[in-house]
Amino acid sequence: MLYQVLKPPIAFVVRAIWRPAVSGTSHIPRRGAAIIASNHQSLFETVILPCSLPRMVHFLAKSDIFRGGSLANTVLALFLRSVGVMPIDRSGGRAANSAIEGGVAVLRRGGVLGIYPEGTRSPDGRMYRGKTGVIRMALATGAPVIPVGMRGTFEAQQGRRIFPRRHPRMEVVVGEPFDAVARARALHRQGLGDGAVLRRLTDELMAKIRALSGQEYVDRYAADVKRALREHGTDRSDS
Repeated sequence: MLYQVLKPPIAFVVRAIWRPAVSGTSHIPRRGAAIIASNHQSLFETVILPCSLPRMVHFLAKSDIFRGGSLANTVLALFLRSVGVMPIDRSGGRAANSAIEGGVAVLRRGGVLGIYPEGTRSPDGRMYRGKTGVIRMALATGAPVIPVGMRGTFEAQQGRRIFPRRHPRMEVVVGEPFDAVARARALHRQGLGDGAVLRRLTDELMAKIRALSGQEYVDRYAADVKRALREHGTDRSDS
């Protein structure tokens, strides 16, 4: 796959120019399914994160990117598919189930799935409420969830469309695996229903990511905040 061909030179460039500080990669299992759950502050994280980890990471991306319409978009879609990025429909409902099914398929093949539980990039560098899809996939497959905190990425890319600044230095902090299945069993024994368990586990996961990233937390969905900002004409970020 093109991923194995491109990763070494891209990782070399990333390390040479931006020198991200990476810690905790020993928490990632050498084989078998795993979910990498990270905060999301900038576009460049989707380059920094897989370049910093020892295994191939499959990411889910909004399907709009893959729709083509021009030669450039068609080439981009082919490139993204070749490096393990899978299109998902983020419109909710049945589309959300389709995204979960795509992630579960990766995990059942023993792969590593990268996901941003917030669902979209932070509009202001703060951490927002996580969506329950990551926990749904963990419970469906038994895969461990590995929290990751990205630091300095919002400040480094603020005002930049593609290439972030070299300062502040970006950091990738990998935390200890989170066993969602065992934790769900404990919560069910306490009498919590399925919906309450999903919400509790998602909130606990976000707390672990926040502890690694050091961000301020906002108990709202980032997509709702962005929608409100667009309505007032003050949003400068992409979805």
